[in-house]
Amino acid sequence: MTPEEVAEVAMGLPEATEGEPGPGMTLFKVGGKIFAVLTEAVGARPGQVTLKSDPESALDLREQYPAVGPSFYARLRHWNTVVLDGTVPADELAEMIEYSWERVVAGLPRATRDRLGESHRDRP
Repeated sequence: MTPEEVAEVAMGLPEATEGEPGPGMTLFKVGGKIFAVLTEAVGARPGQVTLKSDPESALDLREQYPAVGPSFYARLRHWNTVVLDGTVPADELAEMIEYSWERVVAGLPRATRDRLGESHRDRP
């Protein structure tokens, strides 16, 4: 999956917003909370996306895919960084993005969760 495709999946989720805190980095938020951090490729290093996960799934994904590792700049137990080198299947990465969004939504106030949950279920 390319960085552009990651951004498309992230922005396709209900009420996702996009912001650029600095050059080469894009934040994706829901309810004002970050669910994905996309970092552009630099030189020979491919782009990366950092996603929220539960600790057990984070470890499982790290064992399953060499391109998945602990996040450099977020709480390590709850965040994974995925190198966008094409080794993680696109459908798996899309699920990881959606799961990250869901984890963040679960921590939002109930009224917001209910509204987002309803719009998420109504997606095609």
